[in-house]
Amino acid sequence: MRLPVASAAEVKTYARRLALRHPRELSLALVLHALATASGLTVPWLLSRLVEDPGRRIDLIAAGIALFVVLQGVLTRQAFAVSSRLGERVLAELREEFVERVLRLPLATVERAGTGDLLSRTTRDIDTLNRSVRQALLQVVIALVTCLCTLGAVLLTGPLLLLPTLLVLPVLWLSTRWYLKRARDAYLRENAAWAEVIDGLAETVNGARTVAALGREELRREHADAQMAGSYAAERASLRLRTFWYPVLELSYVLPVTLTLLFGGWLYLEGHVSLAQVTAATLYVQQLAHPLDMLLAELDELQVGGASLARLLGVADRVEERGDGPLPDGVEVSARDVRYAYGTRDVLHGIDLDLRPGERIAVVGPSGAGKSTLGRLLAGIDAPRTGSVTLDSVPLEELPPEELRHRIALVTQEHHVFRGTLRENLTLVRPASDAELRDALAAVGWEGPGLEAAVGSGGADLTPAQAQQLALARLVLADPHTLVLDEATSLIDPRAARELERSLGAVLEGRTVVAIAHRLHTAHDADRDAVVEGGRITELGTHTELLALSGSYAALWRTWNA
Repeated sequence: MRLPVASAAEVKTYARRLALRHPRELSLALVLHALATASGLTVPWLLSRLVEDPGRRIDLIAAGIALFVVLQGVLTRQAFAVSSRLGERVLAELREEFVERVLRLPLATVERAGTGDLLSRTTRDIDTLNRSVRQALLQVVIALVTCLCTLGAVLLTGPLLLLPTLLVLPVLWLSTRWYLKRARDAYLRENAAWAEVIDGLAETVNGARTVAALGREELRREHADAQMAGSYAAERASLRLRTFWYPVLELSYVLPVTLTLLFGGWLYLEGHVSLAQVTAATLYVQQLAHPLDMLLAELDELQVGGASLARLLGVADRVEERGDGPLPDGVEVSARDVRYAYGTRDVLHGIDLDLRPGERIAVVGPSGAGKSTLGRLLAGIDAPRTGSVTLDSVPLEELPPEELRHRIALVTQEHHVFRGTLRENLTLVRPASDAELRDALAAVGWEGPGLEAAVGSGGADLTPAQAQQLALARLVLADPHTLVLDEATSLIDPRAARELERSLGAVLEGRTVVAIAHRLHTAHDADRDAVVEGGRITELGTHTELLALSGSYAALWRTWNA
């Protein structure tokens, strides 16, 4: 499953809304570019005066040209400065909104979409959009203003002299429309193919030891070659479009100058225009070639950026939308007739479970029985296919995300240490004093570096056990009333894990804890134990009660002790 892509209409609407957030800066940029263009258009007019009357003083005309060239340079600089500031502000807002959308994505969506798709959007698509906003968008604005002003200058010089240019415009319009109609889909396919390449490379790198151990290097190489071939084919498809379009553009730049000169010469011979008008119009049309070329070339870059923007905006379609239901006063979590499926196959079948406030319940059972899936449902990460998981009778999916995360927390065996100081890693949960941070670290038996130490990429290397302790310290700071621990101490040696769980037991006193574990000493210390087999809770009771049943739990306990 891939993350969705926004439609062309949604991209246009978003881009328009983003640009119109700053009407003052946009208007100022357009006015400055128009004034800069008008200053540049005076040069052909002055030259045409000299052609018409060679007796004019060349020094005065040269001074006028120099003056307007300097004025154009000053205005262009100011216009670029205003436009660049506006572009950076728009880009910053877009990136912030995208980060917000990514952080609000349901975890299940990220897992099913794969890391390659999301990673390519947060890296390659963002970089592409940077180029489009900083360069292409600015150049398109300049080119549009320049083209309109230049066409206006030709019209004022002599309306008849505009005819050759108007004859070529339909060719430009039709060829550009043909190209743009196909370019967006071609670039979307190119980006999707690149996402496949990143996904495959990431999987190979992350599983490099497994690949080497199984001797599957050649298979992974063939897989990577196939993905690269797909990316190559997608890029060739977009290149083929450009090879048809660009020659038409180049011809369209040359023809107007030639036709204006020939047609203008005929009009001059017939006495309809002056030599100065023909000269000025020809120079204007010649000047038109550069901004027109820049406009159409950057339109292609905007197509690339538009495809990237569509992929970025598509993330919003999968943003976690929860209801604004009433906030519960209680702390009791209950599951009723819960069923959950991966694809079309149910992995949980009619689960009923009440978590008593303040109790510690251990969920045990064989691998693949559905323990982790049950934990995710109880934490509100996933919603059941049928049935309900409620907090004080309010379905978890109806709670606002912030409220849900404040009340129920999930800690798994997979942890991430962010690049920064240890203090910054801890205060991701909430602002806290150094004393509170040290107390949280002490609660999990922390013996690693201090709060000012740099950790994560480029910093101090934390062991897997320390990374788990850091995650549990965050949990202490979050202070939820219900905790779901999915093998949260699996990377710590059994003796240290037991000591850590006992330390946490004192800190988490009075909170409801669901501990999913393979180490049965966790079940021994729990208030109740739930045995999950084949997606069902087959036994539920205290350690002593389940041993007395001589069922699955008793068999697991005997195997554990043996």
